[in-house]
Amino acid sequence: MFVTYFRVDLSAEDYLRYYKGTARFIQVRAEDGRRVRLPAGNLRSFVTATGIHGRFRLCFDASHKIISIDKVG
Repeated sequence: MFVTYFRVDLSAEDYLRYYKGTARFIQVRAEDGRRVRLPAGNLRSFVTATGIHGRFRLCFDASHKIISIDKVG
């Protein structure tokens, strides 16, 4: 299993594009410098009235399949 950390600061209005299906992926820069591209639906459980904000831990396997995403701060 591999782990990387990233931050997201996305307003509710911006996330609405993903929710409606206009955009399917969210791309962020991980703390180690890698670009991470995630299906927007994987962050849906973290949406609040103000959007998605915080630091997240992404766990994935050798095939880059997502194992888990957890909010850590």
